[in-house]
Amino acid sequence: MVFNDGDFVKVDYSAWRIADNKLIYTTSKKMAQDNGIYDEEGRYVPQLIVLGRRHAIKGVEDAIKAMSVNEVKKFEIEPKDAFGERDQALVKVMPIADFRRREIDPYPGMQLDIDGTPAMVKSVNSGRVTVDANHPFAGERLLYEIKVLAKLDKDEDKIKAVAEMYALSPDSVTVDGDKVRVSFGEKIKKDSKYLINKNDFVTMTMSYMDKIAKITVEEDYVRSKEEEKKE
Repeated sequence: MVFNDGDFVKVDYSAWRIADNKLIYTTSKKMAQDNGIYDEEGRYVPQLIVLGRRHAIKGVEDAIKAMSVNEVKKFEIEPKDAFGERDQALVKVMPIADFRRREIDPYPGMQLDIDGTPAMVKSVNSGRVTVDANHPFAGERLLYEIKVLAKLDKDEDKIKAVAEMYALSPDSVTVDGDKVRVSFGEKIKKDSKYLINKNDFVTMTMSYMDKIAKITVEEDYVRSKEEEKKE
């Protein structure tokens, strides 16, 4: 099977930095724990990749397009097909006073947003702060191991998979031509995180699936037993 742009493909994968053989990402919780990169807030589940939508780096997309369901492939990716070469112009030295004025105490490894661009503090000394806006793995050769788990063909399955990307699990998804109805029942906590994820889910579903013209979201809000007791 050869996959094409627009296909929805579910994969498991792990990635290593070749320079030091360090695991940098995996969909396997056990592998993350065994390699000391486990994040309690991370989600270790199969990943959805929508081909041709810059959902993954070029080297990964190119490899998947030549694979079949249930196939496992291990391959190296050069920087140009991964996160690009390092750009020295993205490394800046800033006065520490700029940070103090914003009540920020910079330290090496701190993640920042500078004029809308993600960056990392590399060093702090002599009143100066070196900030790097390159991707953390820019200039790195990477090793990937990927297993293709499934190709999603039904629109309902595609929409559920996009929802899962945002930690959402719809009670139901109904597709009628170019119209979609999605239901989130009372089992899903309707907090601020849910509202953000729901908005992203709707936006990305419309982006990935050109045929969809309208998405209706149904939500159930139920008074908690604790609230009932207070009354």
